[in-house]
This record gives sequence, structure tokens and C-alpha cells, in this order.
Amino acid sequence: MVGFALLRFTQPTIEMVGYGGVHLPKISPMAYQVDSYSFQGKRTLIRVDFNVPLNEQFVVTDDTRIRAALKTIKRVSDDGGRVILMSHLGRPKGGPEAKYSLRHVLSRLTELLGRPVAFAEDCIGDTVKTAVDTMQNGDVLLLENLRFYKEEEAGDEFFAGQIAENGDVYINDAFGTAHRAHASTAVIARFFPTDKLFGYLMEDEVQSIDRVLNSTAKPVTAIIGGSKVSSKITILENLLNRVDNVIIGGGMAYTFFKALGGVTGNSLVEDDKLELAKSLLEKAREKGVNIYLPEDSIIADAFSNDAQRTSSESRGIPSGWMGLDIGAQSIARFTEVILKSKVVLWNGPMGVFEMPNFSQGTIAVAQALATATKEGAFTLVGGGDSVAAINQFGLAEQVSYVSTGGGAMLEALEGIDLPGIAAIKA
Repeated sequence: MVGFALLRFTQPTIEMVGYGGVHLPKISPMAYQVDSYSFQGKRTLIRVDFNVPLNEQFVVTDDTRIRAALKTIKRVSDDGGRVILMSHLGRPKGGPEAKYSLRHVLSRLTELLGRPVAFAEDCIGDTVKTAVDTMQNGDVLLLENLRFYKEEEAGDEFFAGQIAENGDVYINDAFGTAHRAHASTAVIARFFPTDKLFGYLMEDEVQSIDRVLNSTAKPVTAIIGGSKVSSKITILENLLNRVDNVIIGGGMAYTFFKALGGVTGNSLVEDDKLELAKSLLEKAREKGVNIYLPEDSIIADAFSNDAQRTSSESRGIPSGWMGLDIGAQSIARFTEVILKSKVVLWNGPMGVFEMPNFSQGTIAVAQALATATKEGAFTLVGGGDSVAAINQFGLAEQVSYVSTGGGAMLEALEGIDLPGIAAIKA
């Protein structure tokens, strides 16, 4: 039985934890094959992730994913390859929809790439063949939205073959879709048994996750936040075999407190996950993994930035109040653990960071990661909210790596073999 000793922190124990000789399988990257491959004159199909947000005028409002693909595109183009870019955008239903056309991405891509980019009104068929046949070495062509065909998401092999007809080599550089067994992300690789590669972005993503899951540097710390335990169950279970410390914050922490007999007021609690929370704590104890829950919380009498707020012990939140951020003692303790770590993974905020009055815990974690990075630690930030937070606070350039793939990264952390990666390695 796990008691409140877990919650009443003395000096944290940061130590190297052995895994009893258990073999931890690695995601083995392919060492930047694009550096050694000759693309001269080759029709090079590159699966990118240009699923970017657009405003009402169909202007790109966040070009992060476009920028992430530039290095691979330039490498192929500069080497004399004929670059044929393919992607999806949004979730069109039943065929082409003007608002989801990749034509909306063309001007920003051209600007960032610094060279002309042609556009094909389709992604298969004679339109594409004609456009490809007129390309010169070094040219760049963007195909229309793959998801205008239902066969893309269905992983249809014939559709994948139609795409493959226009290429001599295939590069997957779309980590954000690596967890999908779609025609252009996994099935197409079968048509390029020897000429299939990871792009730079995909390599960086795979290597960064590998550095966390299979680190030889100790201690390794995982910071897991967010609202619900249920969304992080598999991640937590997998990480317990691979890390030394787990810091838990956000709304999910209160499920753990209630499971241990604490009083959580009106805080978010998953009552049907109480036994699971206790089980996870017991597994951590058995494996010698240190669990850090927030000692204190910033609590509010309503879910609003303008609500009355005060601080409270996290295990004793009064009725009518809810925990919306971690408190000063927790910030100090979590920062201490982070700064003693050699490798740190951050997935999930410490509170409702979108509200300024409840953002201090998440800001403090981001700042601690930046300091740890400066002092030599490897720090990986992934997951939609964590990435949004690190960008919002202007600290993205001060950590080791910020993942571009939300769902893909989560599944990789769960230990799932991602189809987009497996297809290239096969």
C-alpha cells in the first residue's frame, strides 16, 4: 500500500536505477541516409506534413511544420533531384474541398524555400505525370491534398502505387503522420524496396525519442502533466521501465491524491481511475522509480482566470475549490529534480497555463528545462499543450528538441511501433 509518504517530500532521492538486466528495444535510426544518397536526376517523392493552420483568408498562421521540412527539401534539390512534395491538409470529406487545397500553402512554402515551387492540381494521374515530366533537375513540385481521395486514409495499395509511379525514390519526412498506416506514409514504401529513406526531420524525431527511452546518461526524468490520467496511462506504464524520476502535474495529479485518501475539493478527478493510480504508484515503487506529486497547489473557487485564488496543500483542498496550478513549494521541488537530471522529457502542462493566473507552474517548468539544457542536459518537449506552452513562453530555442508530432510522439512513448517508421526500416 502506498501511503502519504510519497506526498510529503523530504530531500528527493535522485539516483541511478537499474532495470534488472531487462532489454529495452531501441528505435534504431538510419544515420541520415539522405546525406549519402545521390539524388541527381531522381524523381524524389517526399511525404511532408504541411497540415498547417490557416486563417479565414486561407493564409498560413503557423509555418513551423513547413520550416521543419526545408532542410530535406533543399538537400534533394541542391543535389539535383526533382522534388515532388505530397501532404494532407485538414479533414476533407467525400472529395476535393477548396478550403483544404494545398494551394493555400504554396506562397509561404515558396517564400521560405527561396526558390520557385510549381503546383499540381491533383496528386495522381495524368496531371501529375505531365507536371513531373516537365521538371528539370532541382525543381520543386507540390501535389494537391492526398486526402481528397478516401484511399489515402484507407491505406489503399493501388492508390499508393499510383503515387509511386511518379517517383524513383521515396522519403518520409512527416513524423506527425508516422503513427498512421496511410497510403502515402506506410504502404507506398513497398514500391521502393531499396530506395526509401528518412528525411532529416524524421531522423531527428526518432533519435530524440531514442535518447529518452534508451538513455545511458542518468538520471532520466519524465514530466507528465495534463488533465486526465486516462490519456497518459500507457505512456506512464512504459516510462516506468525507462526513467528514474516521474514528475506528475496538472489535473491528473488530483486523481492520484484522491486515490491515496486525500481531499481534493472540486478538482478534476477521474473516480473510475483511482485503483489504476494506486497501481501505477505501486509499480513505480517496485521498479525503484521516484514519483513526485505537487505538494501544494494554487486553487480557485471557479474555473476562470478572474476567480478568487489562494494556495493549499494538494492533499487537502477544501470543498468548493479546485486545483488549477502547482504551488511555490512544488515549483521549487520540481525545479530541483529537473536540474539534477541528465535527460528530461516534458509532456503536459502543470496547470491551466492558458489562463495567466494559473500559468506560473508551467512557466517554471519551461524555465527549468531551459536552464538544464544550458547546463548540458538533453531536453525533449512533445505533445500539443507542452509545445504550445514552450512556444508561448519564448523558450523553444532554449531546449534541445521540440517535437513536431503530437500523436506520433505519444504513441512512440507508449512503445508502439509506428507504421511510418517501420515501413522505412522493413
